[in-house]
Amino acid sequence: MTLKDTFKICVQSLTRNKMRSFLTSLGIIIGMASVIIMMAVGEGSQKEIEKQIETMGTNFLQIMPQHTKGPDATLNPALLTKTDLQKIKDEAVYVTEVSGVVQGSFTVRADSNSGAASVYGVEENYGFIKNREIGYGSFFDKEDCDAFRCVAVIGTDTANFLFGSAENAPGKTFQLGSNIFTVKGVLKPLGTSGGRSQDELIWIPLSTFQARISNAELSNISVSVRSKELLAKAEKDITAILREAHGLTEKQKDNFSIMNSADILAMASSTAKTLTTLLAAIAAVSLVVGGIGIMNIMLVSVTERIREIGILMSIGAAKGDVLSQFLSEAAVLSFAGGIAGIIFSLLACFMLGKNGVAVSINPFVIFIAALISVLEGIFFGFYPAWKASSLRPIEALRFE
Repeated sequence: MTLKDTFKICVQSLTRNKMRSFLTSLGIIIGMASVIIMMAVGEGSQKEIEKQIETMGTNFLQIMPQHTKGPDATLNPALLTKTDLQKIKDEAVYVTEVSGVVQGSFTVRADSNSGAASVYGVEENYGFIKNREIGYGSFFDKEDCDAFRCVAVIGTDTANFLFGSAENAPGKTFQLGSNIFTVKGVLKPLGTSGGRSQDELIWIPLSTFQARISNAELSNISVSVRSKELLAKAEKDITAILREAHGLTEKQKDNFSIMNSADILAMASSTAKTLTTLLAAIAAVSLVVGGIGIMNIMLVSVTERIREIGILMSIGAAKGDVLSQFLSEAAVLSFAGGIAGIIFSLLACFMLGKNGVAVSINPFVIFIAALISVLEGIFFGFYPAWKASSLRPIEALRFE
C-alpha cells in the first residue's frame, strides 16, 4: 500500500467511532497539557525569583549569626554586635555601604486598621544596599537616625492596608508599640518572591528600633561591595575581620555565615529547577496512562477487525503493510491528542498569565512535546500492530 492509501484507511478507521477515538486521545491530551503547564509555571516562577533576587543587585553580601555545637557554642555564641558593625565599616576594604539590620514582628495601628507587620531597623543607606527605590516621599536620612526619630519607610502593601493607598501615605502616622511613627516614604512595589510578599514591611531607623522598640542584637549586617567581581575578596576580608573581632582561634569554626547575591540566586534557581522537574515528572505519569489507553483500544480494534485484516492479506497486503497501518493509526491518535493538549495548555497558560501567575512557555518544550506524542503512539501501538500483522490470513477470514 502507498503512504496515501495507508493514511486514508487510517483516517476512516479513526473517524468510524469518533467518540471512542476522542476518549482514547483524552489521556494524551490531559498528560500533554499537564506537562507543558507545569513546565511553564515552573520556569515562570524560576525566572520571577531570579528577577527579584537580581533587583537586590549583584554585589550584595549578607552576614548572619550562625550557631555552632560543642564547646564553641558557649565560648563564642552566635551574635552580631554594634562593635562588629563598626569594625566592618572601618576596616573592610572592598565595601561601599554597610548597614546593620534588626527585625521583628509587631502590631501596627492606623485609624481603625491594625495588624501584624514585619518591622526592620535599618540605616539610612539600606535602600541603596538592597537596590530598593522610593515610589512616594523620601527615605529617612542620617540626621533622622542620629536623632532617634520615629520615621518610617513602608512597602506598598503595608501602605494600602493602613492608609488605603500608597500615594497618600507619606506624612501620615501609625502606632508601633507606644510610639507614633510618621511615614516618610513608600517603596516601589517589588512583588512576591517564594510565595511571600516583598511589600509587606516597615523600615525604621536602626537607632530608633533599638532605643524605642527593642534593644535586640543585630539580625544581620548587609553590605554593598564595589563590584560583583570583588565579592569573593570582600567575603574573605570580612571573614577575617569578624573572626578577629570574635576572638576565634584557627581551630574554632565561624560563628557567623556570609551569603552573597550570587549564592542566593544559585540556591533559588536550583530550588525552582528541582521543583519544575518534580512537577513535570508527576505530570508525565498521566502521559504513560494515556499511552496504555491507546494500547488497550488498539488491541480492541485489532480484535474487531480480524476479518478485515484477513481480507487485506488475501488480496496481497504484506505483513509490513498491516503493521504500518495499525502503527499509523496509533501515531495519528496520539499526535492528535498531543496537538489538542498543546493548544489547551497554551490557552491555560494565557489565562494563568492574565490572573497574575508567572508562566514562561519554552518553544523547545512544545516541539519536544509534539515529538513525544508521536513516539508514544508508535511505542504503545507497536504490540497491537505486531499482533495484527502476525495473523494468518485463513484463520482471520474464518474468524466470526
